[in-house]
Amino acid sequence: MSYIIGHTNNNIPIVTTNLNFLDLLGNVKVRCSIFRNNYKVKPGLYAVGTPDKNSDVLVTANYKLSFDHLRKNLIGINAWILVLDTKGINVWCAAGKGTFGTKELISKIQEFLIDKIVEHKRIIVPQLGAVGVSAHEVKNATGFNVKYGPVRATDLKAFLSNSYRADKKMRTVFFSFKDRLILTPIEFIGHLNYFIFLLAIVFILSCFKNATFNVDNAWNYFYVPFISLTASYIIGTIITPVLLPFIPTKNFSFKGIILALIFSVILLVLNVINISVLEIISFFFLNIAIASFTAMNFTGASTFTSLSGVKKEMEIAIPVQIILFVVGFVIWTVTRFI
Repeated sequence: MSYIIGHTNNNIPIVTTNLNFLDLLGNVKVRCSIFRNNYKVKPGLYAVGTPDKNSDVLVTANYKLSFDHLRKNLIGINAWILVLDTKGINVWCAAGKGTFGTKELISKIQEFLIDKIVEHKRIIVPQLGAVGVSAHEVKNATGFNVKYGPVRATDLKAFLSNSYRADKKMRTVFFSFKDRLILTPIEFIGHLNYFIFLLAIVFILSCFKNATFNVDNAWNYFYVPFISLTASYIIGTIITPVLLPFIPTKNFSFKGIILALIFSVILLVLNVINISVLEIISFFFLNIAIASFTAMNFTGASTFTSLSGVKKEMEIAIPVQIILFVVGFVIWTVTRFI
């Protein structure tokens, strides 16, 4: 890595706007919830291109996915990047938690002597971090004027060239089909270990028929719950997020319930499985519980919810999900022994 020497007591690393193979691989892994909680860059000051005393200072979080997304959109721009210590959390979430905040921004401006780096007195904070940053407090403590940039880093070039003015589109938070689809792998993989554990228990119980243990015929009794439970898991982690704005009700848990009910009705109408009434009832409860719970967890990634709304929903939904799951699992377990 190259460094700019002589601006402060420390060398300032220069980062490129091109993501290499390891960067791209890391981004894919974190999207799949692999090492997600430790995907960080070192907080501090970085340079893009050949910035000077007139170049802009852009603020971001030390979550590497946020850092990479910012720098790859700075092609042809000479700028400074000030990375706050957000404990490896993205800008929006960190602003809500308080780690991307006024105190941390003031601390980093002073620690890295930004007033010695640039001659101007402006610092650009991403709009999604605005909730955590008090502009007047930053101004009083450091002399720097906070300018809130656009929602998306892809609009930065237009924002900078337009004298730091953002139009309505730049200020609007979109949550498109593509945005939702990109987030589904982390939802699917995030609960996968628990789901596999559930399937393992179901397989063991499938070895029982009329209280007799027989591994040879286990698949004959396992494939139906396997298909049913896997379908409900996919409904909650992938289909519900993708179809989010098109499903009635605003509560995510109920969105999952609606799709699980549709799936269960389709199975009954098509008569694709030949099982007892008790088993049908048990899968009905299990499918709803699994789809509802996994769909509800997508609230943490959505722009459609608020913290107070999520808490209120969870207080109602989680007890219902637990009851449905326990009742369904007990009924199906009973069918293996009678």
